[in-house]
Amino acid sequence: MRKLSMLVAGAALIALSAPRSAQAQTSDIVETAVAAGSFKTLAKLLTDAGLIETLKGPGPFTVFAPTDEAFSKVPAATLAALGKDKAALKNVLLYHVVAGKVLAADIVKMNGKSAKTVEGQDAKIMVMGDKVMVNNANVVKTDIIAKNGVIHVIDAVLLPPAKK
Repeated sequence: MRKLSMLVAGAALIALSAPRSAQAQTSDIVETAVAAGSFKTLAKLLTDAGLIETLKGPGPFTVFAPTDEAFSKVPAATLAALGKDKAALKNVLLYHVVAGKVLAADIVKMNGKSAKTVEGQDAKIMVMGDKVMVNNANVVKTDIIAKNGVIHVIDAVLLPPAKK
């Protein structure tokens, strides 16, 4: 009987510590980002651009997600202009997305190469020691797993190069 109660207590402890990882696997990219609390600006802009349903879709997607702090570094005039131009906003946001599930280990192998974004243009991947960059943004947290992909947190907003 004592062994059974210890087993039940152990299972309860595991269940109490599991919700975070279980949530990450049962929540989609949008739900996972919103739950984190540091992507309010990104969530608002995804809504404004009409991309919420896309990123709630089956994927898989890899999202290089700028934090609210990263968006605060973008000049207000640039954000205002994007707010008025839905197509441009959509392009900027899709430049943060790569089709497929690309984990940190895969990104490290891409050192010096480019990743094709959903927007259509490439983003440059650089690895310097233990530091990973996507264009001018540092990857500050990796492998936040969602049921339809993965999120890597970045400290800057990526702007696609002007199309030729």
